[in-house]
Amino acid sequence: IYDLASKCSVLLAKDFVNNAFTVILNEEMSNSRSLYVEMNQTMISIYPRLKISKMYNFSFTEENCQVLDKLLEKNTTNARRETNKIEISNQKGVSLSCDFQFDLCTVTLAGWHHGISAGLFGTNDNEAGNEWTLPNGSLADSVQEFTRSWQVNKCSLAPKQEKPCPITAKQMICKVFFEESHSLLR
Repeated sequence: IYDLASKCSVLLAKDFVNNAFTVILNEEMSNSRSLYVEMNQTMISIYPRLKISKMYNFSFTEENCQVLDKLLEKNTTNARRETNKIEISNQKGVSLSCDFQFDLCTVTLAGWHHGISAGLFGTNDNEAGNEWTLPNGSLADSVQEFTRSWQVNKCSLAPKQEKPCPITAKQMICKVFFEESHSLLR
């Protein structure tokens, strides 16, 4: 159990061999956090405190960057939403569940992900001695070094400047795809 002191977005877990999933904890404005989950060309943003989630599919990127708030027709990623809970899974043995009532999210990996993922959640190989592995393969000496090494963006503690003009929903979706530091399309 860690008390995550970072005010930056950090990589929680990623399959570095097959690229089956990525889970990033994003630091949002006003001290709230969101989860960015990517599986099978599908990206899900989960905002636990706001009790909302948004789903996008990279294979459907049309010029209008359409949001997919409904379940996807493809069966490669399954999503189920209840009043206080969302569950997402794929056919490769990755599932994520968030209970909005208790502000609790869990990531579950099937056995074939053993030892091929890394991030702040560790190496998933049942070896306690290498849980603080850094992206370069060496071991961290402190929680601060470990946390800092898995940051996915350059950040500062200075407050973000507000944009003078509000952006439209379509512009925001395009920003998620092409400007966010965690997007593969950046």
